[in-house]
Amino acid sequence: MLKYVKIEFLMNNRFIFEVSLRNLKPPKMKSVCTALPLIFCTLFLVCNNSSDNKKQNAANAKIKIVSNNVRINYTDTGKGDTTLLFVHGWCINKTYWADQVAYFSKQYRVVTIDLPGYGLSGKNRKVWNTATFGQDISNVIKQLNLKNVVLIGHSMAGDIVLEGAVLNPDKVIALVGVDNFQSVGVPPTGDTAKARKEYADAIKALKQNFKKVATDYFKQDLFYKTTSKAVKKRILNDVNHADPAIATACMEEYNYPEATKLQEVKKKLYLINSDYHETDTTGLVAKKLPYKLLLVHATGHFPIVEKPAEFNKALDNVMADINLTNK
Repeated sequence: MLKYVKIEFLMNNRFIFEVSLRNLKPPKMKSVCTALPLIFCTLFLVCNNSSDNKKQNAANAKIKIVSNNVRINYTDTGKGDTTLLFVHGWCINKTYWADQVAYFSKQYRVVTIDLPGYGLSGKNRKVWNTATFGQDISNVIKQLNLKNVVLIGHSMAGDIVLEGAVLNPDKVIALVGVDNFQSVGVPPTGDTAKARKEYADAIKALKQNFKKVATDYFKQDLFYKTTSKAVKKRILNDVNHADPAIATACMEEYNYPEATKLQEVKKKLYLINSDYHETDTTGLVAKKLPYKLLLVHATGHFPIVEKPAEFNKALDNVMADINLTNK
């Protein structure tokens, strides 16, 4: 859209110049001194405007973000002293934050990214763990020179933004998890060896038949009875078009030390979770980790698109608390 406006502006300049020339009557000898300055002035204005537009184009040239040799696709809108950096969850992409971008870019600088391996970002690497994704977040922050960053991560990106915060303690001011961190610091119950085996079996099944296993998982565990057909269709389409090897590799990390990392980062954890699954905060309380939980009622795992207005209101409340804390 920006390029179109600039091109139109240059065309209008050229059009005005041509009209100016056409409308000049053949000058009498006595009027040459008057006509020539008008022509030169018009020429100067056109050339000067062209030069100014070239400078503006250069100033607005999009920074190319590369992390671990992989190109990261992103959007960067709005202005402000505080930056909201949104990171999507498993098998989806940055477009899921569209409602949040439209709403919050009026007041803040808002950045969304496609994680490497997803959306329009590159896939040319072999490591897909939380530590490497955390480096990607760190590189986005550094290469875009982001300040006063609120990291917002949906689903598996909760751990990713936490890792990014650990790497950038002076630039990140808060963490927001979206439908994640549902049992931080809660000791496992039952047979842990059996649980590990079941998890390993699930990873093996994903490797053998990714589309069926992933689709069944989303339908059974991540959608709620209120999730619309349109939202389901969109999500399942993205799941079916995800790179199976990369998506599976992202799930292989069994037990990221969330409580330890939260203690290390020393930032308040804000949670905007759906109430379709319980969020157990007893571990956060036991470990004296600061947090605030806001619930979005009756959605599946994707409140950002299932109930965007309600989600935005919750995030507004989070931002009010962050702004108050950081005054």
